[in-house]
Amino acid sequence: MTRRPSGVHNWPDLPEKMSRRSMMSSAAAIPLSFQLSADAVAGNDAIAGLVERARAKNAAFMRGDMGRWLQLVRIAPDFTLMQPFGGPASRGFDASPKRLAHLSRYFREGETELEVLQTYASEALVVLAMIEHQRAEVGGLPAQDWSLRVTEVYRKDGTDWQLVHRHADPLVRSITLQQAATLARGWPEDK
Repeated sequence: MTRRPSGVHNWPDLPEKMSRRSMMSSAAAIPLSFQLSADAVAGNDAIAGLVERARAKNAAFMRGDMGRWLQLVRIAPDFTLMQPFGGPASRGFDASPKRLAHLSRYFREGETELEVLQTYASEALVVLAMIEHQRAEVGGLPAQDWSLRVTEVYRKDGTDWQLVHRHADPLVRSITLQQAATLARGWPEDK
């Protein structure tokens, strides 16, 4: 059965008549939905655990508590990061003491709240689409709102989940077409 995602208003109308092939396919899929229920429960447990881990690791990161953050995150060797400051995606993660000390000084006094918008799960992958509502001192700037739209992708690795991709951007609030065009060009508009 198709479930309409929350917040989607332009869902296509379903046809009034179904073809015989569509009906047969639908009927054949019914036993599979009952077989998947045990996997769905396990998937829900994995999602709940990853959401709680995301909540805790984000709070630690924004406080500059990189020791705690490193305990909570499992970063895959093929990890990609699309930073909220833009630029090319980075690959891998430098968890050296020097890098963690730098991050610890860069992010300070953070307060966070996580809003989960949507989750997707399979046996091997979990995707979390979230808003990280946060206020912190970043890079020596006074405390301000640093909320981000975030997508994280986790891959099953044995009995644990590794973070394989993170995309974050500060576009939590809508911007105009002209502002988006300025960002896309990569330079400020001429006055």
